[in-house]
Amino acid sequence: MAEIDEQTRTELEAAAFRTLVSHLRERTDVQNIDLMDLAGFCRNCLSKWYKAAAEERGIAMDYDEAKEIVYGMPYSEWKEKYQK
Repeated sequence: MAEIDEQTRTELEAAAFRTLVSHLRERTDVQNIDLMDLAGFCRNCLSKWYKAAAEERGIAMDYDEAKEIVYGMPYSEWKEKYQK
């Protein structure tokens, strides 16, 4: 495996995260319960991890803000449109 410096690794991880979030935004047919059953995490988990990462860096963020980043819209709007 190629040796990757810390900055590049972080950039690659960020790109992979953005791709995952984009994919989940497009796949509104996949419900969180399905993700939890199959993968052991869901959009809400990603939101909590995002919020925790922000707070570790001294960035104030509430859970609703983090969910809006992951869902691409306010959670209440996503829930109304897509939750079955």
